[in-house]
Amino acid sequence: MNKLYIGNVSEEASAEDLETIFEQWKIPHSGPFLVKTGYAFVDCPDEKVAMKAIDILSGKVELHGKLLEVEHSVPKRQRSCKLQIRNIPPHMQWEEWGACCRVGMEGEVLDGLLAQYGTVEICEQVNTDTDTAVVNVRYAAKDQARQAMEKLNGFLMENFALKVSYIPDETVTTDAPPLGGGRRGFAPRGPPRSGSPGLGARPKLQSDVPLRILVPTQFVGAIIGKEGATIRNITKQTHSKIDIHRKENAGAAEKPITVHSTPEGCSSACRTIMEIMQKEALDTKFTEEIPLKILAHNNFVGRLIGKEGRNLKKIEVDTETKITISPLQDLTLYNPERTITVKGSIEACSRAEEEVMKKIRESYENDVAAMNLQSNLIPGLNLNALGLFPGGAPGMGPSMANAPPPGAQAGYSSFGGQGQPESETVHLFIPALAVGAIIGKQGQHIKQLSRFAGASIKISADEVNVVDANQIAPPDSIDTKQRMVIIAGPPEAQFKAQGRIFGKLKEENFFGPKEEVKLEAHIKVPSFAAGRVIGKGGKTVNELQNLTSAEVVVPRDQTPDENDQVIVKITGHFYASQLAQRKIQEILSQVRRQQQSKPSPRGEGPPHGDRPPLARPSRK
Repeated sequence: MNKLYIGNVSEEASAEDLETIFEQWKIPHSGPFLVKTGYAFVDCPDEKVAMKAIDILSGKVELHGKLLEVEHSVPKRQRSCKLQIRNIPPHMQWEEWGACCRVGMEGEVLDGLLAQYGTVEICEQVNTDTDTAVVNVRYAAKDQARQAMEKLNGFLMENFALKVSYIPDETVTTDAPPLGGGRRGFAPRGPPRSGSPGLGARPKLQSDVPLRILVPTQFVGAIIGKEGATIRNITKQTHSKIDIHRKENAGAAEKPITVHSTPEGCSSACRTIMEIMQKEALDTKFTEEIPLKILAHNNFVGRLIGKEGRNLKKIEVDTETKITISPLQDLTLYNPERTITVKGSIEACSRAEEEVMKKIRESYENDVAAMNLQSNLIPGLNLNALGLFPGGAPGMGPSMANAPPPGAQAGYSSFGGQGQPESETVHLFIPALAVGAIIGKQGQHIKQLSRFAGASIKISADEVNVVDANQIAPPDSIDTKQRMVIIAGPPEAQFKAQGRIFGKLKEENFFGPKEEVKLEAHIKVPSFAAGRVIGKGGKTVNELQNLTSAEVVVPRDQTPDENDQVIVKITGHFYASQLAQRKIQEILSQVRRQQQSKPSPRGEGPPHGDRPPLARPSRK
């Protein structure tokens, strides 16, 4: 969603006027402004820039006496019944929204705000890190959603102006331009010719959320069949890709199976597998009940259960099954999945699987839509590779922890290049007494952490005391003893490794129950780029600190190391530290690109005499 719609444009406005405004606010655009009577369109380089334009310009910047309205441009064909409503007052209780959405009640606070525009089928709160609340709403009809969009956008609720946007229907694509050219971004005129692909039925899309089930180990052989004949037949009939993780958890009583297909294909494969297990049980005189066990990421289980268990109870009643979910205590750092056990006939379990996975897929789609509509909190990260969503392998099972999801970008270079993500090295300082907890018994925890994150993790042998940012000195007292954890890996690996370390320190009570975990991290930058991190008069580093809430210091009087690098010191809680690290890498990326486009005669950075002075700025 990189295309912007600019509304409330004065008739006097021109493309040059809009271009000037974007330049004034330092908002890049990747195409010309297409100006119509009263509105305009423009393309942005990426989603982050588009969200920046909306946040900075919409309802805040005037052009010829009119306040511009800026929002995502969603093609008419992709406008669905789903809306996202943002900037809801933070103290508004979710129960008030939920009650309004369920029965359209008229209360003093909301006054039936949503229900007055039509029938609200689904209203779900979206988990975000913003101060204000966000909900996704689905109306029964598109015209109801359109009316709510028009009426609610900008509606003041206790001095908070609601922001409403469509959640596009990703299964509908805009028409391709006609052969031989045509207006870029516009559909061809006239209906498709007879026999064109546009007249055929659109193939169903593979779900981003695979079906994962647990099966008793003794039935795996029957599911695979002689020389794999049975499993090949299942994949052919259901048009699916099925992975049986036989080598996971050697000796375990159950093995996970992952099915990649359309929702219908997943359900068909699941039913066939249950029938094979039932037949094998009869043949082997296995008398115990064989329930259906579905694995689901913990992020989605709460919404599957619903408030006071209503969603789950409804599925049980509708499908005539008994459903239980494994407790939270069974979760580990490296296994975020819960087991949903369904008991009943094969027919009943099949219906329950459809309903359970439908709810899980809806939750996934809502979370992804929310993330796409928010500006990237931590730029430069591949969200799919982090395993925040289970659309790909990450987060769906230990064996697939580092595989990128189908269609996702393989990674990002920290200096802007495409292809494999570039490795970074971060020195993270932890209390010396916490080293045992991070290493684990016989090194098991640190090895598991390294595999999980896809990073190299080492802990320095000697205790150090970071007395200031200019040097690492021997410790003076037990309270200041630190150990350095050296983490090497791409941005996504850094995020996962550092996040687990922060969490482990909190979990093991190295910080008080009300105390936030704040650690110091060091990253090295080329000495000639240090001035860019600091900025003129310390402007850039102060902006970094204000933006990220982390303390960022480029120590003065540093002597560059043998690689002509100096240290940048970052101190803060996890998200503050991560955001600061990514912002600094963005700066280094810009410097590197400039160096590549303007190589010096010696192929090096600026001469030492041209280096900006290293200074330690004071915090505002």
